[in-house]
Amino acid sequence: MPELPEVEVVRRALQHGVGRFLIRHVEVRLERTVASPVGDCAAFAAALTECRLTSWRRRGKYLLSQLVRQGRPAGRLGVHLRMTGRFRWLNGEDSPLCPHTRVRFLGDGKELRFVDTRSFGRMWWVPPGTAASQVITGLQRLGPEPFAAAFDGAYLEKRLRGSRRPIKTALLDQSVVAGVGNIYADECLFLAGIPPHVASNSLSQGQLHRLCGQLVRVLARSIQQGGTSFRDFRHLQGVNGNYGQQAWVYGRPDAPCRRCGAPIQRQVLGGRSSHWCPHCQQEGR
Repeated sequence: MPELPEVEVVRRALQHGVGRFLIRHVEVRLERTVASPVGDCAAFAAALTECRLTSWRRRGKYLLSQLVRQGRPAGRLGVHLRMTGRFRWLNGEDSPLCPHTRVRFLGDGKELRFVDTRSFGRMWWVPPGTAASQVITGLQRLGPEPFAAAFDGAYLEKRLRGSRRPIKTALLDQSVVAGVGNIYADECLFLAGIPPHVASNSLSQGQLHRLCGQLVRVLARSIQQGGTSFRDFRHLQGVNGNYGQQAWVYGRPDAPCRRCGAPIQRQVLGGRSSHWCPHCQQEGR
């Protein structure tokens, strides 16, 4: 699933590559992709027709675009890529439809195409004057952004006080910190020298502060590298991200640690695979 860096890369590409795209026609090819208005793809299409996609912002793994029709606010378009969703931008190009094309936004020879192999991606139309969280209820449960000043060791210590769940599991909880997934939880724990299975409430504020700092650094590094393309993620123009080639531990079971040479271990925590170095990530460090 695309995580914060991949979604941020998509946001920047949409902001700078698509510009003020004017939607003349909307074609919904898979009804369940439209989460709101519920069960009414025609209303969704009508709400976006003759609208410009203007500013794009990200909240966690969600994307939100301001819609403008004839100079007036016309609500917002919300998108969650989920596991395999991605956008393609076609500027006058002739590209055959693939069988996984779910929604097409067309206008004046241009097209913004939403492709989703596993069909878990979702879109919402948020009416003007309505809070996005009222329509996209998942926004209500999000914790702070990793880049926010409020996200630090003191916050994590308070938030995880009394919790014995593994720190890796806590990092995947979107109500604790927004946008982090399996890849970057593994990576920041390695860089902070913390094993993924250690109980959250056993970590000191200093360790948690170090963890926050490493999370911010690894996310920023991945954004700079265009994200990670282990499977389905592609940029707007279909290009792979480069961070996966530099991953410290994620996706490298049994490979030698890039620091010490010890074999990278893999274990399942909370139903998710975790990758870590038993030498570089020891309890009590």
